[in-house]
Amino acid sequence: MKILWTDGSAVPNPGPGGFAVIEVNDETGKPVVLGRDNEATNIRMEGLAMIAAIKYAGNEGCEIHSDSEFWINVLTKWAVKWAENGWKKKTGPIKNLDIVKELYELYCKYPVKLVWVKGHVGTEFNEMADEWANKAREGYQL
Repeated sequence: MKILWTDGSAVPNPGPGGFAVIEVNDETGKPVVLGRDNEATNIRMEGLAMIAAIKYAGNEGCEIHSDSEFWINVLTKWAVKWAENGWKKKTGPIKNLDIVKELYELYCKYPVKLVWVKGHVGTEFNEMADEWANKAREGYQL
């Protein structure tokens, strides 16, 4: 199972966005996937980072470390009900439904463990993911 750290960024929010997936092996991390969008939000970029991480790991599966409590809640609490209700919720439309549906489908298809981490408190690989998400937003490519 791959150990992956993800993060997304948009500055301003909304504005140009980027995301990064960091793979950790033997106590070292390196970026393995970067992405960019000209018009995005932090939430969209966080979700796209998770999609990229799951696709990158594929059948091998992954443990995703993320500071996005929102996306972890989507996958572990809310999407099950939304899917049962035809991708509707009582309080109105589901924001970022395109990402929600794709991410949930991948989450159900592949072995994925989600680990929430507090963001911006000096955790090495969370900081690395943030740094690379910002580089991706600025146009850096691998």
